[in-house]
Amino acid sequence: MALSLHAQPLHMLSATEALGRITAGEITARQYVESCIEAMEKFDKHVKAWVVFDRAHALSQADAVDAKIKEGKLPGKIAGMPVGVKDVFNTSDFPTSRGSKIWEGYTPGNDARVVFNIRQEDGIVPGKTVTAELSVHTPGPTVNPHNFAYGTGTSSSGSAAAVASFMVPFALGTQTAGSTIRPASYCGVYGFKPSFGLIPRTAVLKTTDSLDHVGLFARTLDDLELFLDVLRLQGTDYPLANVLHNEARKSGDKWRVALVKSPKWDLWEPYARKALLDFAAKLKTSKNITVTEAELPPDFSNVHEIHEKLYCKSLSYYFKEEYAAHNDKFSPLFAEMVERGRTEITTEDYTRCLDEQARISMLLKKFFNDYDIILTLSTGGEAFVGPFTNDRPDACLIWTFCGAPSVNLPVFKGPNNLPFGAQIVSRHRTDKDLLAFARLLDKEGFLPKLELPAPLRSV
Repeated sequence: MALSLHAQPLHMLSATEALGRITAGEITARQYVESCIEAMEKFDKHVKAWVVFDRAHALSQADAVDAKIKEGKLPGKIAGMPVGVKDVFNTSDFPTSRGSKIWEGYTPGNDARVVFNIRQEDGIVPGKTVTAELSVHTPGPTVNPHNFAYGTGTSSSGSAAAVASFMVPFALGTQTAGSTIRPASYCGVYGFKPSFGLIPRTAVLKTTDSLDHVGLFARTLDDLELFLDVLRLQGTDYPLANVLHNEARKSGDKWRVALVKSPKWDLWEPYARKALLDFAAKLKTSKNITVTEAELPPDFSNVHEIHEKLYCKSLSYYFKEEYAAHNDKFSPLFAEMVERGRTEITTEDYTRCLDEQARISMLLKKFFNDYDIILTLSTGGEAFVGPFTNDRPDACLIWTFCGAPSVNLPVFKGPNNLPFGAQIVSRHRTDKDLLAFARLLDKEGFLPKLELPAPLRSV
């Protein structure tokens, strides 16, 4: 059995806590990883977050970290920390099936750039987490760890559920519409979609050129910031990636928060709308925050339609060979999107949509001249029963469309006692500001401490 500390299994520790105890010599990397693997073996038969995980391989990696520490060598930033890797990132030691029958068992033979970064910092890759079909809409088998009858929000479902189930402290996801923020909301964890271009996408399944982002999941803000530091572009070759804050904002200024209802406000559940308004009212009690209700420019009402055209046209291009040879292996929904991109959306339409994306993104940057943070909902309520239920529209893809960083805050519970989140957004390339604001909310008691979902406590 894995070591526990004060009767608490080690997998209940955050990465930051576990790292502190490993470097202090209180526990070993093997002990921590062994506890996480035991959680996977115990919980995943219910949650189904993993395509594959390998106990022996994970423990071998942990032993290598322990040997490095024993030799007196400086350990990496996430030494001994197991990471859930969404099954759209290439891995040299596991297949990358991309949630598709077409790619089932595919072995790329290399690591995605971010997986390479994880290994360079002594992180552990125990396996691959479930994704939707080709990272789009048709979900895999993962269920919500807070209630196994409910869904998880499709594409990065396995990563969100693995973190929410305390199997791993953090995990990789992607987002082209809402595939990081939405499952983070439904599973009740922190989800972070950084600024477009901040995290390299080399050797990651591509669905679009201008919308694909790498996303992160964690249970604490400390872990989220640590994981971002491992994954993001760094060094003198990437000067913009080394700023990530609004240089015009003075540290003593109050945070100017815009409460934004978004163009889909009327489609959100009444209880969710009330939760957001109540949360905004609570934030007004902080001496460090001002909250003003604000409307996005009218142009934003067209974003969902423009996004859909970009998405469908890109899918029809990037999967044209697979569609020609294996269209019987696509889900009806994916095939419909590809067919629409092929037959209804011209290259000229696509080019116009790209122009609109650039123009509307500039409008959002101008909007942030008057505000530091946008506050809105992550999802229009809690998850639905069953993984295949059509979701309600949300605001996630607006910020994806504009390349702006966003974070899911796991602060709400719905009528079925399932989590859903508030979403905070900041100007493109102000990721550090966004995390600093989240830290302020945590410091002032606006954010909860996350616990093991109730159904998993009795399995």
